[in-house]
Amino acid sequence: MDKGTPVISFRDADILGGDTTVIYGLNMDIYPGDFVYIVGKVGTGKTSIIRTIIAENRLGKGSATVCGYDLSDIRSRDIPYLRRRIGVVFQDFQLLMDRSVEDNLSFVLRATGWKNPEDIDRRISEVLEAVKMDKKAHKMPHQLSGGEQQRIAIARALLNKPEVIIADEPTGNLDAETADGIMKLLRGINEEGTAIVMVTHNRAIFEQYGGRVMLCKGETCIEQVEEVINLDLIV
Repeated sequence: MDKGTPVISFRDADILGGDTTVIYGLNMDIYPGDFVYIVGKVGTGKTSIIRTIIAENRLGKGSATVCGYDLSDIRSRDIPYLRRRIGVVFQDFQLLMDRSVEDNLSFVLRATGWKNPEDIDRRISEVLEAVKMDKKAHKMPHQLSGGEQQRIAIARALLNKPEVIIADEPTGNLDAETADGIMKLLRGINEEGTAIVMVTHNRAIFEQYGGRVMLCKGETCIEQVEEVINLDLIV
């Protein structure tokens, strides 16, 4: 079946960590509606792939496109426009601690070109309702639990209706029950058609919640097609 155009595509791509190649010959296609895990031991290049996707790291050899942008020759002035089409969720939430939930989200919208106050308020309400945090708009981040802060971070990632969400260890600082709630939230977003690429060390996560698995090891990152993944290769 034709899956359409990939939102992310790497072809024989070398992934850099600084000036050093950490992964050679990456081939990866991520389509609308995909849920893809990137797994592997610490230092195997998982986060470098994420940084390359958002054009924080330059691409080595090979080719890559993300949301229609060619990473091999993307112009600096186009990088902000690329990033508007990607939602990013971090392990440590990265909320602005000196302002309310509502002001955190408003800041992002205004920074990405939204001007009409009514449109901004409407979009904030939509994303907070989507993550079941619509009663928390006026709270400060320190008044929220870790799980609630991560839900706000996911709401922030949804603001500009991204084609893909990049989640870098989004459950890493959460207890098992809270992590389960975050995974259910991400799966629900995915089922509505948004592609999700998730870096994780947690074996239980990708065992319980299905998805494609890319395993980073030995300076490669290769999709695991067998039914049983060798978990000894993963921290």
